[in-house]
Amino acid sequence: MCGRQPPVEEDFDLRRLGEAISAYLDTVSPECRRVFLRRYWYCDAIREIADGYGFTQGKVKSLLHRARKGLRAYLIEEGYDL
Repeated sequence: MCGRQPPVEEDFDLRRLGEAISAYLDTVSPECRRVFLRRYWYCDAIREIADGYGFTQGKVKSLLHRARKGLRAYLIEEGYDL
């Protein structure tokens, strides 16, 4: 298998990562959570998100930057090697 994890272990790791991301999103504001999900789950463009919520594109970019930075710190704290 050339160093790849067996499918069961890989599925478990991905499920665990998904749970960690969900737990992190529970710690941020609802506004930040909605923007994050629209961008990274629904793959909406920054312009679409900004227009949808009445934000500037700069505000959306700023929210996403802070969310990614916080998520990175959270995942490192949870033991992920990033």
